[in-house]
Amino acid sequence: MGRTFAEKVLAKKAGLGTVRPGQVIDAAPDIILSHDNTAAIRQIFGELGVPKVKYPDRLAIFLDHAVPAPSTRHAQNHAEIRRFVAEQGIDHFFEVGRGICHQVLCEEGLARPGSLILGADSHTPHAGALGAFGAGIGRSEVAALWATGTLWLRVPESIKITLTGQLGEWVSAKDLALHIIGTLSADGGTYASVEFHGSGVETLSMESRFVLPNMMAEMGVKNAWVRPDDMTLNWLDGRVNTPIDLDETMPDPDAAYMAEHTFDLASIEPQIAKPHTVDNVVPLSEVRGTPVDQAFLGTCTNGRLEDIALAALVIEGRQVAPGTRLLVIPASAQVLQDALQAGYIETLLSAGAVLGTPGCGPCMGNHMGVPAPGEVTISTANRNFKGRMGTPESEIYLASPAVVAASAVAGLITHPADL
Repeated sequence: MGRTFAEKVLAKKAGLGTVRPGQVIDAAPDIILSHDNTAAIRQIFGELGVPKVKYPDRLAIFLDHAVPAPSTRHAQNHAEIRRFVAEQGIDHFFEVGRGICHQVLCEEGLARPGSLILGADSHTPHAGALGAFGAGIGRSEVAALWATGTLWLRVPESIKITLTGQLGEWVSAKDLALHIIGTLSADGGTYASVEFHGSGVETLSMESRFVLPNMMAEMGVKNAWVRPDDMTLNWLDGRVNTPIDLDETMPDPDAAYMAEHTFDLASIEPQIAKPHTVDNVVPLSEVRGTPVDQAFLGTCTNGRLEDIALAALVIEGRQVAPGTRLLVIPASAQVLQDALQAGYIETLLSAGAVLGTPGCGPCMGNHMGVPAPGEVTISTANRNFKGRMGTPESEIYLASPAVVAASAVAGLITHPADL
């Protein structure tokens, strides 16, 4: 019987000839990711009695969740992380303003086809857009990895999702992801390895592909993988300087899956996730006209250049509606620079948008865009749980960048074609 992507990559990282779903293995990741939570992990690491990280070259640490520091407590946290980085000789350290860990990890060439990325963040599956196995783990597990270099993992069952057709006008990968989650439910992929196959994958830009594994975290997956191709290799060219063998971890044609699903991209219309769960998904037409107080364009899901460009296209020559705020936070410093050079930032600022430091911003409710009680936010983020943006008495709708921009102009949830 053939093997899935997860079975191939985990066998390789465990030094085994073959593995099967349900098997528990000891695997050695290529990269161990952490962010502002590194200080808390350091405390756990200190309790292990191990003075030095075993493989400092495998650590990638980012300051992104509360940047610039909004309080003395956050500033002290950042200072402690900087001391740890210096003490341990960690080269892959990315300061305030460099951007969101998942975006920067990929920009820096630290994720590649067949690599194993384990991170103290639930959206670590993001790296699967580049053909990597990315999985979120707990802080204690990261501390153990720092000490030993290996961690036990249960080999997941696999789900095959085949994409056909091509997305229509004003429909994006975000709409596709919301549609999949709405169809399969928030626990439809619990601890599974999701694989994206089919001709529809080839029609998606590289930036669009990042949306899919990122959002699959909201379906409970262990990891999500997008079949790499020449577009993947072209994106990695200049970022990764060693040869890449795409065939090494490609699933076999006769691999066994716990479930298989097919989605026709052409049949999908703009989607909205209503409060307060990501799988509470409806077509935009069902909530058209809902007043919004704040529109948020950003996060690791939809803060890339393609997203900012689309928002600028929608908003050019228009103004943000009175009584509505549009907050734009690029996913990385590189995205910000590219958007500045292309003129997109000027377009958005001229329309009345507010620009934030590259990072997570209000996505987890730390700062920079926390809504007031009773306010409604339409967001390109990946979560809309009650209190996610810091205020339990507010509501969050999830949508694509085009819909968020159109809604900012109208002051109501709006289809871009209706402007």
